[in-house]
Amino acid sequence: MCIGYAAAMTSKVQFRLRIYRDDSIAIGPGKVALLEAIAETGSISAAARQLGMSYRRAWLLIDETNRALAQPAVATAAGGAHGGGTALTPVGDQVIRHYRAVEATARTAAAADLAALTRLLSP
Repeated sequence: MCIGYAAAMTSKVQFRLRIYRDDSIAIGPGKVALLEAIAETGSISAAARQLGMSYRRAWLLIDETNRALAQPAVATAAGGAHGGGTALTPVGDQVIRHYRAVEATARTAAAADLAALTRLLSP
């Protein structure tokens, strides 16, 4: 007698768009998630904690992103009596908005093919 799996397997489709400048990723899913976390928290360190990365790693990603763009995506204010802070610039807002729009457009345009591919997966 053959016993099958009781739980059904689920599938997930994930787009991983990356835009390169020379050999480094200028805009990608991790950097966009970091920008979104900075917009939410107002802090690189809080955004890093939220995403489970070190402050140094987050700072390096932001620095790399800012250097790749014509204008910075993130502006920082040094700490002091009232503390520092981090905010997205209008360019940072645009990066997020356009990146998420490309993802949505790709999902819509590829919906029929994605459905056909997922039907080919084993149950």
